[in-house]
Amino acid sequence: MKIWEIFFSPLGDTARVCAACAGALAEAGGGADICIYDFTLPAARQSFPPVSKEDIVVFGVPTYAGRVPNVLLKYLHTIEGRGAAAIALVTFGNRAFDNALRELCELLASRGFSVAAGGAAVCRHAFSHTLGCGRPDAADFAEIKAFAAKAAQKIASGAHKAETLSVPGQPGPEYGGYYQPRDRRGEPIDIRKVVPQVSPSCIGCGLCARVCPMGSIAAEDPRQRSGICIKCNACIENCPAGARYFSDPGYLYHKQELEAMYADRAENSFYL
Repeated sequence: MKIWEIFFSPLGDTARVCAACAGALAEAGGGADICIYDFTLPAARQSFPPVSKEDIVVFGVPTYAGRVPNVLLKYLHTIEGRGAAAIALVTFGNRAFDNALRELCELLASRGFSVAAGGAAVCRHAFSHTLGCGRPDAADFAEIKAFAAKAAQKIASGAHKAETLSVPGQPGPEYGGYYQPRDRRGEPIDIRKVVPQVSPSCIGCGLCARVCPMGSIAAEDPRQRSGICIKCNACIENCPAGARYFSDPGYLYHKQELEAMYADRAENSFYL
């Protein structure tokens, strides 16, 4: 048996949550080998590891607009679970995970995984340095590990094979649509085409191009962009010169509203 950490994690927090869960599973299982498959970058989404029915897969993605990131759906509909037990994990930036966990559970089940458990863990919001700051913290990791220990018991008993995991959310295929940012008058704010700006302080190192999960930044000239931006902020957070930033008024307003409305500590949610 192997325990797999499989994840999409532009800022690293989803990877940390998956690692905590997988580590607790390995401890509960007497030290099973842990394998890691990170499909954050485009090249990794050309294949999928050969998981088997003896394996346990910890599968994690961040919540984007209340759903599984739609840019991943084409790839996720090609993966093969081969009967492996799965723990579905979504992370969210202190607002809500909406229908992301239900969507991920149902998607994994449709691809041949036996979904034993699911969880939604709070992380710092990709847009903000204050919203969910410091999450996941020690208390979060304690919850994640306790959840993983219970999931390990369920999988060992085989109970996950006899029942369908129930998690909240609206039914597919639309899962209630995507979260729509709005201003205080209720008017929608469309940030889909918003992209980071590049200041003169850019040193042309190309690190932003190497970490972009969409491959949308030109390595030979990081000031040039082709393709979509998913606002993951990997390029901004990793820029050694602090040269990348957002300036769009709608984006900045939405960020400020999130910080004002969701400042209280959100809770993790786990389902077995």
